[in-house]
Amino acid sequence: MTRFVRWTALAAASALLAAGCSAGSSDDGRSGLSWGRCKPTAEGPAPSSDWQCATLKVPLDWSELDGETIGLGLIRAKARGDDRVGSLLFNFGGPGASGVSMMPSYAPAVSSLRERYDLVSWDPRGVGAGAGVRCRGDKEIQAAESVDVSPDTPAEEKAYFEDAADFGEGCRKNTGKLMAHVSTADSARDMDRIRQVLGDARLNYFGISYGTELGGTYAHLFPKKVGRMTLDAVVDPGADTVGHAENQARGFQRALNGYLASTGQDPEEGTRKIADLLRRIDARPLPAGPPGRKLTQTLAVTGILLPLYSKDSWPTLTSALDAAERGDGSELLALADRYNERDPSGRYGTTTHSQRVISCLDDRQRPTMAETKPLLPRFEKISPVFGAFLGWDTAGWCHDWPVPGQHDTPEVSAPGAAPVLVVGNTGDPATPYEGARRMADELGKGVGVMLTWRGEGHGAYGSGSDCVDSTVNAYLLDGTVPKDGKVCS
Repeated sequence: MTRFVRWTALAAASALLAAGCSAGSSDDGRSGLSWGRCKPTAEGPAPSSDWQCATLKVPLDWSELDGETIGLGLIRAKARGDDRVGSLLFNFGGPGASGVSMMPSYAPAVSSLRERYDLVSWDPRGVGAGAGVRCRGDKEIQAAESVDVSPDTPAEEKAYFEDAADFGEGCRKNTGKLMAHVSTADSARDMDRIRQVLGDARLNYFGISYGTELGGTYAHLFPKKVGRMTLDAVVDPGADTVGHAENQARGFQRALNGYLASTGQDPEEGTRKIADLLRRIDARPLPAGPPGRKLTQTLAVTGILLPLYSKDSWPTLTSALDAAERGDGSELLALADRYNERDPSGRYGTTTHSQRVISCLDDRQRPTMAETKPLLPRFEKISPVFGAFLGWDTAGWCHDWPVPGQHDTPEVSAPGAAPVLVVGNTGDPATPYEGARRMADELGKGVGVMLTWRGEGHGAYGSGSDCVDSTVNAYLLDGTVPKDGKVCS
């Protein structure tokens, strides 16, 4: 079972570059790490010689500093200018996104920041080739795509929860002790170790999507070590499991309404048409091109969701929906495969594995089927297209999970921290705008500084607003804090 929605910076997710550390290492005296050329992997070639890679050892268990260690992959490109501020650490979301693979592809979007910063990212624990996790093989993943994640019958409900329990057991067998030490708080402590070895007195940080929750957690744990921190596409720190699902149902329905209006359709009527299409696909999956594969309802919804992350992808959604109405599921299946990280040879990425292991360790709220069923009409009213899937997800995602969760909601209050720039996009589908306001408030008075963009898509920086980009750049490059509540339209 693939989680229906994940908090990921999908604008960067198309990159398949990945890197590790190879021979020919060097130590510049600043970091204390042995930096070397990055290696190519099966996913793609090594990045250019501008990029260096290293491995940082950190405690498996931060309560046992002298105990077992794990290795985290790091990547950096040094600042181009002479007036260097320090390092700028990036997290691209997920949880489960590989910073080592994404950083080189994202660098052109932040080229102005490289004038004064070393651009740095890393593979958090549970992610990537070092301390990464994999819970299932490719054949098992493809087989699980036939599971209906919005079950309609007792038999489908049974299959849904059996698949969830099987996934958790696979994680337990393959991940071992690491499974209990991949929380967001663990990664925040890793970030402070990264700050130390990079030689920065304070952490300068750019967190996107889930990376905003990670940044807020860091600010809470280390308020006096916060430097210039920007949080974009903000996860609501005050929402519990059901609240997050409701937020995302609203967010994706808003995005769908915006898409439908852009095509000249009445959003309510257009939504009803798509919901009818999905019901037909549920009853009879569509042929989709590759031998042995069909477009199921779950895959169709996933394919509809992906283009809503970016307004530039809306024409792709129109083409895919038109094809599905004609009985051809191939275009929606191709979109779902991109979301599920499936390549043409049938290999799948492991972002969802990492995401599930991390998020289920964080979250101790695990609604049962009996608790979820009464909520489904409310979810379906919020979104006839996405509501049922997100409602069922609250019960299935961490069902029968082998490791207990840590909290109901993350603590992000950071009294005494330097100002944190919180950027919210009113049209964000995956991390709705209301979460940004909540993050700014919970960071605390004088800490959370709110910047609003009236736009579309997941995230604001680099999305076409000169106002947003110049405000963020002035803050990160020069320390200019904007007025709280500034709006870019």
